[in-house]
Amino acid sequence: MIRFTASLVACCVLALSHAVAGTHDAAFKSFLSNDVGPAARSAGVSQATLDRELAGLLPDTSLPGLVGPGGNGSPPKVNFQAEFRAPAGYFRDSQFNALVPGGRRLMQKHAASLGKIEARYGVPRRIILAIWARESGYGGAKIPHDALRVLATRAFMGQRAEFFKSELIAALKILESGDVSRRSMRSSWGGAMGYPQFLPSSYLKYAVDFDGDGRRDIWSSEVDTMASIANYLDKHGWVKGRDWGYEVVVPDTISCSREGPDNRQLISQFVREGVTRVSGRPFPEHELRQPGNILMPAGRYGPAFIATENFYVLKEYNESDVYALFVGHLADRYGNNRGFVADWKPTKQTTRGAVRTLQQKLEADGHDVGGADGLIGFKTRRSIGKAQEKAGFFATCWVG
Repeated sequence: MIRFTASLVACCVLALSHAVAGTHDAAFKSFLSNDVGPAARSAGVSQATLDRELAGLLPDTSLPGLVGPGGNGSPPKVNFQAEFRAPAGYFRDSQFNALVPGGRRLMQKHAASLGKIEARYGVPRRIILAIWARESGYGGAKIPHDALRVLATRAFMGQRAEFFKSELIAALKILESGDVSRRSMRSSWGGAMGYPQFLPSSYLKYAVDFDGDGRRDIWSSEVDTMASIANYLDKHGWVKGRDWGYEVVVPDTISCSREGPDNRQLISQFVREGVTRVSGRPFPEHELRQPGNILMPAGRYGPAFIATENFYVLKEYNESDVYALFVGHLADRYGNNRGFVADWKPTKQTTRGAVRTLQQKLEADGHDVGGADGLIGFKTRRSIGKAQEKAGFFATCWVG
């Protein structure tokens, strides 16, 4: 009797889960037929492709961040009280030690192809491989989702419905081209596809067939993946012959509140003001004649850098200082695998809520913090520094 009761309860729970999972199925099918279909046909997708790829497609309601059909539900509340993660947390030596050997092996394996890619796009191989490492662990990370289903679900009931609808149509155009099968077109839960984690629109613009097999394959072709990353950076303005940046010592006579790409000046001018490389070596002669800017991801509590325009090209791949710095640092470590010279000093523990409150106070005082989002970008850092100096303190450009 106990086993029978347990089985009955299990069956009821299973039936209920199926009922919940199918709540939006009819509306979803109508959305695909009446909204996506006409837009895709106008974009050049054939009816045969639509019939083949959309038949039987159901929404994946397990995806995070969904709000309801038409994007009309209540959006998930942003948890501003979540723990704020200081930059030091992104740069554990163990991460780099795990990634460096794989990058070195790929450099040897694909030496000839990487030479051709560098010649065509002007992007160093170490930068290409560092992005691939960060995005998918050189292809070792699990990319488990059906890209079309993810995009269709987000277009139907996600927070950025119109954005994902355009990405869904781009994905249908990829399937129309025959570059990849539906079964192989795998993505993250956010719809980013393959080894380089391209959204479908980026795939259409920047993916290339570099191995000559007639297909732009970022899901299994290592050569196509590397060339596509290089093409993306090239098209976003990578400056050939320049590095991403240099770790430096910024003397106390230069305020950390001068950080930011809108405060660029010739690197030679920074040298005259006392900025030196941590290695003790001079800057390359050709770099001295080029502009750069101060970068202090943790204010005076961490390493400092002179960043070039190419640092901000890396941010075109992912709009995050620590992402771009991770990529640049990993690229450097393929050589000697040495960490930063300066330490990430311990900082006061805080929360995103506390940071957001601070940003709102700075905004009220007339500072441009780049938006009160609970994250500390360069505009927030230098605003903190200016407020500290105004109050008569030495600027650290960090909370605390």
